[in-house]
Amino acid sequence: MFVSYFYSLVPHFATKMYPVFVFFGVLAISHGYVNVAINKPTFQQYPVLDDDRFDSSNAVDGRKSDLGEDGGQCAVSAQEQTATLWVNLTSIHSIHHITVYFMTDNDQWGSSHFYTKYYLGFTVYVSNTSDMLQGTLCFKDDNFTTDTIPAVFTTTCPVHGQYVIYYNERLPGVIYPGSYSTKVFSDLCEVEVYGCPAIGCYGSNNTLPCPDENC
Repeated sequence: MFVSYFYSLVPHFATKMYPVFVFFGVLAISHGYVNVAINKPTFQQYPVLDDDRFDSSNAVDGRKSDLGEDGGQCAVSAQEQTATLWVNLTSIHSIHHITVYFMTDNDQWGSSHFYTKYYLGFTVYVSNTSDMLQGTLCFKDDNFTTDTIPAVFTTTCPVHGQYVIYYNERLPGVIYPGSYSTKVFSDLCEVEVYGCPAIGCYGSNNTLPCPDENC
């Protein structure tokens, strides 16, 4: 069960933030890690109802050849003041990095693209519960512009957790940069969570035990 959160989502910043690596092409970082998010349960705030083409499960189905809204490979939500997508790994995993494929409609990405302004300011959390504020902030976008935000984004986040949470917001009374949209959505075509395939180990051969201080 997901905890209720809708009335308490406010900007929060964790004490730790991990390095981010941006890839403008489809570049996999393997090193023995596997995508532990594939076909795991998902949940999306403000989903587009009654249409499987837009279901949140599309974000973990392993398909990313069609990044269009109607391609049936992307999770699509309504435009609202907050946007959240959860991936439930079903148990606590040792995570190394997370890759997000934004929906591009298969058009040239950049400042002229309609969608880029809707993704600016996004955050990625890892938590042991569905409440992101109880987890670790892996990444907070404070610097991307419509020119620089990548269509495929990767951040390193060496933590343990069960939920990977994408979140964005445009809250009333908050002044955002002029390039930001007035509302947001969580239109993601794939969320890949790379980590240890066996709980309690990590490394290129998945043989190194997780340190107790992080478990």
